[in-house]
Amino acid sequence: MNLMPRCFALFGILAMSATAMAQNDNTYRSDDGLLIIRSAGTGYTPSGPAPDFAQLDTNGDGSIDSSEAAGYRLLANDYRMADSNHDGKVSRREYERWVALP
Repeated sequence: MNLMPRCFALFGILAMSATAMAQNDNTYRSDDGLLIIRSAGTGYTPSGPAPDFAQLDTNGDGSIDSSEAAGYRLLANDYRMADSNHDGKVSRREYERWVALP
């Protein structure tokens, strides 16, 4: 039994899968190193612009904590990235910077 054709077919399938997955990679560099995020997508498509900062800052303290961020699915997903100074809350400036990301 010749396994070579099967091995080549399997290798081809794996190579195509890796190429498809690479199209969904986001790479970020920081002082701590390199972060690669692979996403298969959520099937969620946002409609319209991001909510105003004041809508999410429900307690009016001038920042969005993680429980407030849960009110906007995209921010909840990116919360740790949006909190660029890693103080556990997203300031207005951090939120505006995050909203402006492509």
